[in-house]
Amino acid sequence: MASENLDDIDRRLLALLQEDAGQAYAALGKAVGLSAGATHERVRKLRERGVVRRTTVEVDPKALGLGVLAFVMVDSSAWMGESAEAFAGIPELEEAHIIAGSASVLLKVRTRTTEQLQDVLRRLYAIDGVSGTQATVALETFFERPPSPAPEPREQAPRTGPVGG
Repeated sequence: MASENLDDIDRRLLALLQEDAGQAYAALGKAVGLSAGATHERVRKLRERGVVRRTTVEVDPKALGLGVLAFVMVDSSAWMGESAEAFAGIPELEEAHIIAGSASVLLKVRTRTTEQLQDVLRRLYAIDGVSGTQATVALETFFERPPSPAPEPREQAPRTGPVGG
């Protein structure tokens, strides 16, 4: 989905939905200057086009007892692009990304304890092609945020006229 296909109203709706996806269409519409029906139609189209992938609830991991956050770099002896299902089979993995660089895969992992993190690392070695891991445990999270639907900054036109004046 190309960002140029989103107008300012779409972007404002997306920002409002990210704040609280449970808002009534009437409240959303009032905030962006549309009727509830027109707002519902806009959101429906955003879903159809894949801009809104799902509606979910953000839960505090600590409230679930998941106090250990780690980022794991996975080394491999083979291309890992076909291993998505194997990684997805480990429930403690929140994210998995094929990356460029010295490692092949970057994982975001949440567990209750470092012992459980160690168990996750053991299970990673059971995935075909995994030859090593390097885990970094986060001590504190300043913030986490979803992608911003704000418009991309426009390039400024070059100044014409005298330099320094």
